[in-house]
Amino acid sequence: MLPRESMAEAVAVDGDRIVPGASPAPDDQLMGEAAAALVRQEPYERIEDWLWRRGRDLSAAYQSALEQAGELAPKRGGRLSFGSQRVEPADTPARRRAAGRWAEREPVLAALAAVVGIDGEDPGEEPGFDDEAVTTVVAIVHDAGMELEAVRQRRSIENAAFANVWRGP
Repeated sequence: MLPRESMAEAVAVDGDRIVPGASPAPDDQLMGEAAAALVRQEPYERIEDWLWRRGRDLSAAYQSALEQAGELAPKRGGRLSFGSQRVEPADTPARRRAAGRWAEREPVLAALAAVVGIDGEDPGEEPGFDDEAVTTVVAIVHDAGMELEAVRQRRSIENAAFANVWRGP
């Protein structure tokens, strides 16, 4: 993982739009792919639209990249070797830096973790940020999380209704 200073200015935020930054794409492969996926002409893409578009299969892409970089290792345990393979964070300098940021309750990290329900935080209690761009991005991620939860609930209701139709009276 790159130090935060080297990732700065890869993108900029202008209102609710994500704008390509002046610096070249970062050395990090996934960051480079994300920067390459930016709309490079006006009107620039809305942050929310970019997050939804980039979010598809992003978890699997990050897991694969982290495994290749040695940041994730196969989980040890259990006597049986069949079933789905699980991974766990490897003890690396990047992992220790991340743990330190988490232990310090870095405000942006804590706000993003709250959006996805990590650590039992209430996503409605976002701290105020000094940087308007950070505030905008955290708010949009929060809105996207709420929208995703609404879609999940709608699908659950639709699936239950469909199952009831097939079950009959």
